[in-house]
Amino acid sequence: RPVALPVEVGGAGVTRVEVELNSGAQVLGTVRAGGSALNDARVTLVDAAGNVVATATTGADGAYAFTDLDSGEYTVIATGYPPVATGLTVTGDGVDGHDIELAHPGE
Repeated sequence: RPVALPVEVGGAGVTRVEVELNSGAQVLGTVRAGGSALNDARVTLVDAAGNVVATATTGADGAYAFTDLDSGEYTVIATGYPPVATGLTVTGDGVDGHDIELAHPGE
């Protein structure tokens, strides 16, 4: 995380300044559904003003992480895939196939 400090440099010699860099906070978690880790869930981090700070997609273990965060209040939103609606007409006897593909927007 960047830090800016005022420094006064003398006319001669070496001026030394010590600067301490602080890392931001981290949030780590797991998304579960029915007690099992949920793969490919979308996790969104929103700040107190309603701004999206970051998004993550869970892996096979359902894990997500947000790093380098400022202190403050946040909301974490976890979702599966957006719903998809398709038309379907069933005619006659037998079995009709109807595949549905789910995806996150923009992917």
